Amino acid sequence: VFVMMLGLCPVLAVTNSVLNSLAMGLASIFVLVCSNALVSALRNFIPKQVRITTYIIIIATFVTLVDYIIQAVSLDLYNRLGAFIQLIVVNCLILGRAEAYASKNSFTKSVVSAFGMGLGFTLALVMLGGVRELLGAGQLLGYQVFSTNFEPWVVMILPPGGFIVLGSWLLLINYIEQRKTGKIIANNTASHCTVESESFG
Repeated sequence: VFVMMLGLCPVLAVTNSVLNSLAMGLASIFVLVCSNALVSALRNFIPKQVRITTYIIIIATFVTLVDYIIQAVSLDLYNRLGAFIQLIVVNCLILGRAEAYASKNSFTKSVVSAFGMGLGFTLALVMLGGVRELLGAGQLLGYQVFSTNFEPWVVMILPPGGFIVLGSWLLLINYIEQRKTGKIIANNTASHCTVESESFG
C-alpha cells in the first residue's frame, strides 16, 4: 500500500475503524494464501493463454468462501464492509502476486510470500484505521481514548479522511526513507574520502 500503491480501493473505503481494517486484512490474507497456494500447485497445468482468467476464477472462489464466512460469523461486520469484500477479487495486490510470484515459484515459497504480503497489507490497513478511528471518534476498538470534551474530526471517518491519512503516512514514510538514504550516501562518501586520504598519505 505505502510502497507500490496497490489495493487502494479498500484502503480508502473500509479503514474508518481498526476492526473494519483488521477484518479486511484477515480476509485478504486468507484469499492471498489460498489462491497463491493453488496457483503454485497448478502452475505447470495452467495454459499460458488462459492463465489470468484462471487466476481470477481461483481468487473469486476463495473470495466467495470468505464472504460467506464473514456473513455467518458477524452479520454486522459483513454489512459494514459491504461490497468491498467482493472487490477483493479485483485487488491488484492479489492478482499481481499470483501472476508475478506464485506462478513461477514452489508451493512453500508462494505460501510464505503470500502470508508476508498479507501481513504487510493488514498492517497498513490497521495503521490507517487506527488514526482515522482515533481522530474521527476519539476511540480505539470501541474503547474511549480521549475525554468527553474531545470534539471528533468527523471528516476522518468519511472517504476524504482516508485520502488525508494515507497522504500523511506516505509523507512520513518517504521522509524517513529519504533520511536513511541521505545518511547512507553521506557515510559512503565519508568512507570513500577517508580511504583516498589514507592512500595519498
